[in-house]
Amino acid sequence: MEIGFDAKRAYNNAAGLGNFSRNAISALSGQFPDDRYFLFHPGSKKPLFVAPENATEVQPENFWWKSLKSAWRTYQISSLVRKLKLDLYHGLSHELPVGIEKTGVKTIVTIHDLIYLRYSEFFRRMDRNIYDRKFRHACRVADRIHAISEQTKQDLITYFAVPEDKIEVIYQSINPLFFEQADALSKKKFRKKYELPEQFILTVGTVEPRKNLLVLLEGMVASGITTPLVVVGKTTAYQQKAEHYISKNSAVLSVQFLAGIQDTELSLIYQLADIMVYPSLFEGFGLPVAEAQASGCPVITSNTSSLPEAGGNAAIYVNPENREEIGRAIESLLTDQNLRNSMISKGKLNAQRFVPELFASQMNQLYNKVIND
Repeated sequence: MEIGFDAKRAYNNAAGLGNFSRNAISALSGQFPDDRYFLFHPGSKKPLFVAPENATEVQPENFWWKSLKSAWRTYQISSLVRKLKLDLYHGLSHELPVGIEKTGVKTIVTIHDLIYLRYSEFFRRMDRNIYDRKFRHACRVADRIHAISEQTKQDLITYFAVPEDKIEVIYQSINPLFFEQADALSKKKFRKKYELPEQFILTVGTVEPRKNLLVLLEGMVASGITTPLVVVGKTTAYQQKAEHYISKNSAVLSVQFLAGIQDTELSLIYQLADIMVYPSLFEGFGLPVAEAQASGCPVITSNTSSLPEAGGNAAIYVNPENREEIGRAIESLLTDQNLRNSMISKGKLNAQRFVPELFASQMNQLYNKVIND
């Protein structure tokens, strides 16, 4: 097969859609090396991805398209796909280029979530309008929609009235490095580099309202938990609210913020943490839950949206709006070693559902099904 990918996020986004795109391309190119892959992206000054040997990068060539990268991605890719006579084009992040349905090339789009509709208050009106136009167009013209969770599938049916038989649920994969255990010396050097405490609670994700950091902090205060908290993720204006609360409760709370952490370092943080708490209000999947479990870190997460799909029977689930419940769950994992050991063992087993080989196999089957329909 000759497969094209919208690879912008793989080269430009450090987390989220970038991680999914990098993991997907790497898994497929590694598992099916005889296929040919074409990575469409507008370029990057600091690329976050190196194309596999069996992949070809496709970028804007003339000055006009290089200066209008967004327009190139929307309006020019369809022409390039037609010229290359690809078997299939896969939009990895909610989008398909205009006119792709007229090329004769089969298409799949991955939809991660419809959070902009569920939690519209967290998005600017202009952004909501752009997302809505792009998402609906992609779902309308795609031959098949790949949803990353059953939750996302149900949202596509509810909000977009997409026929159920047009949607295929395939869970995303974890970067293989999260399954690798680091040696004691590497952990010691890393702890020293970031001056991490000997014992700490971890939370991962962009510091924004939906990730619910403030309620996590309130839960720790409510239960009198003085174990330090390490927050890993991109910062936003919401962090100021969290820092204001931290300063008011400095007798209890000790919080360290880390931004710009790459996966190679994140895997070490998971291994050093005592607990990973992920009290997000809503997720299309919740990759940090599976990453932490693969790394051997016990997980507390929300009982909402797709998070029970990610955590399986290997996480402690809480109401993300109940601070006391969050605090009690943390306290139980900090004090009950048998419970910790159980969660670690179950977590490693659950994470096997998200190995790259399984994702690649399932996605390849979907590609063949779409091409042969």
